[in-house]
Amino acid sequence: MISLLDYGAGNVRSLRNAIQALGFELTEIEHPSDILKAERLIFPGVGAFGAAMERLHQLGYVEPLKEYLAAGRPFLGICIGLQTLFEGSEESPGVAGLGLIPGLIRRFDDPSLSVPHMGWNGVRVERPSPLFADYGGEKFYFVHSYRAEPDARNADWRLATTDYGQPFLSAVSRGRVAAVQFHPEKSGAAGLRLLRHFLAGEEQADLSPAALASAAGPTRFAKRIIACLDVRANDQGDLVVTKGDQYDVRDKGEGGAVRNLGKPVELAQRYYEEGADEVTFLNITAFRDFPLDDQPMMEVLRRTSERVFVPLTIGGGIRAFTDGEGRHYGALDVAHAYFRSGADKVSIGSDAVETVLGVLARGGKDGGSSIEQIARVYGNQAVVISIDPRRVYVDSPAATRHATVETATPGPHGERFCWFQCTVKGGREGRDLDVVELARCCEDLGAGEILVNSIDRDGSKAGFDLELIQSVRAAVRIPVIASSGAGRVEHFSEVFAATGVEAALAAGIFHRREVPIAAVKTHLRGRGIETRA
Repeated sequence: MISLLDYGAGNVRSLRNAIQALGFELTEIEHPSDILKAERLIFPGVGAFGAAMERLHQLGYVEPLKEYLAAGRPFLGICIGLQTLFEGSEESPGVAGLGLIPGLIRRFDDPSLSVPHMGWNGVRVERPSPLFADYGGEKFYFVHSYRAEPDARNADWRLATTDYGQPFLSAVSRGRVAAVQFHPEKSGAAGLRLLRHFLAGEEQADLSPAALASAAGPTRFAKRIIACLDVRANDQGDLVVTKGDQYDVRDKGEGGAVRNLGKPVELAQRYYEEGADEVTFLNITAFRDFPLDDQPMMEVLRRTSERVFVPLTIGGGIRAFTDGEGRHYGALDVAHAYFRSGADKVSIGSDAVETVLGVLARGGKDGGSSIEQIARVYGNQAVVISIDPRRVYVDSPAATRHATVETATPGPHGERFCWFQCTVKGGREGRDLDVVELARCCEDLGAGEILVNSIDRDGSKAGFDLELIQSVRAAVRIPVIASSGAGRVEHFSEVFAATGVEAALAAGIFHRREVPIAAVKTHLRGRGIETRA
C-alpha cells in the first residue's frame, strides 16, 4: 500500500498524476493512524518550513510520522519532506523539525546567487542507491531558498549533492528512508524513473556509468526556456491559446475573431515533449469579477498536470474579490484553488502594482497583501510577479523621480533617457511606478521570481529589451525571467549573455513553430550556455 501524506499545502496533484501514470495506486493519509498502516509512505511538500510543521502538528501527524521513520520503514520525502527530517530551519527559528537527521537547514547566503535556487541542476551521486540505479546524468528540477549542508554529523545520510555556490545535500538516505530536495514529479523522464524505483520497492543499488561520472565533477545549473500560453475564451466560449500584437488578439478584417493557435492542454503537452523547461498559462480572460468561478481554466490545469511533468505557472485573477452574493475570498483562496488544480506557481500582475503603490503610500508593508499571504503559506518560490512595463522617454534623469537608463534607442524626439512605467489591465493603464520600485518592493514582500514583459517589444520579434531586463536583474536577488520580443534563436543567447537572467520565455514563435524549442537549446549549448537536454 503506497500512501501519500498530503497535509494541504501546495500542488500534490502532479505527484498523484505521476504515480498513476507509472501504473501505481495511491491511498490517502486521512487520519494519524493511517501513517502507521502505510507500506510505503511519500511525504511531498512545498512552502515554508514553519507552516509545514505547524500543519503536521495540527493534524496530529508528527508523532506517528516519527514512529514510522524510527522503524526505518520505506519513506520518500520531497523538498520540504527532506528539510523537515532535520532538527530545524533558519526559515522558521524556534520551530522544531522531525529531528531524524542532525543539523539545521540554512538559507543560501552567497550574494552572487539568485535565491530561490529555482530551475534545473544536476546531482552528484556519491554512493549506490536503488533510487539512482539507472541515473543517466540528467538534471532535476529544484525550487528552494534553504538547503541542507553536508557535514560530519549527517555523513551517514549523504546520498547525493548538488552545487549552487557551494555543495548542498540534494538526496539523503539511510536504510529504506530516503528524501530528495528536488521534485521528481516535475523532473520529466528522469524524475519519473526515480519515482518508479521507490514505488516498486526495487533493491538494486549499482551505480550506472553516468552516475559514476557525475561524482567526478561539479554540477551545472541550467538556463530555463519557458513556453507561455495566453489562454482566453473565444466568441464560442471555448478556451483557446491565442497571441496578438500589443495585446490585440483578434484577427484583422471582417468579424475580428479571437486568434486561435491551438487547445491549451494539447499545446502544453507538445511543449513538454519538445523540451520546454516550464509551461506558463496566462489567463487573459481572467474572469475578473469572480476568479473562483473560472472552472474551465482549473480544468485545463488539472488535465495538463496529468500529461506534463515540468513546472506549471498560472497567471490571471490571483487577487481578493467579493462574489455576486457578497461572499469575500482572499487571494490565498484563489491561489489555493489553483495549486490544488495542478499549478506549481501563481503569477500576480496588476494586483502587484496596486499592492506596491499601497505599500509606498503607507510607508511599509502590513502583512495583508496577496504576495505576503501566499508566500507565507506556500513559500516565496510559489509567487511570480509579472511586470508589464512601457518606456517613458525623458530628456534627462533630472526630469523624473524614477530610475532611468541612458538608452541606445532614443525616443521620438531624440530623448536619450527613459524610465520603465508599470502598467495594469494588460498594459491599458499606466501607474506612477517604475519597474525598479516594483521589483524591489515585491522581493521584500516575499515574491520568489520576476517575469519581465515588454509592451514595447511584444510581438515585435526584434529581440528582448535588454535595457529593461538588465534594470530589473540589477535591482533584485530573486530569479528573473525575460519575456517579449524573441524572434530567433540568437535573441535567447543574447539576453542570457547580456543580463544574466535565469530564464527566457516566448509564446508566438513557439506556437507557430517559427523557432523550435530544441533549436533554441542547441544554439545555447553551442554558445557555451548550459541547458537541460
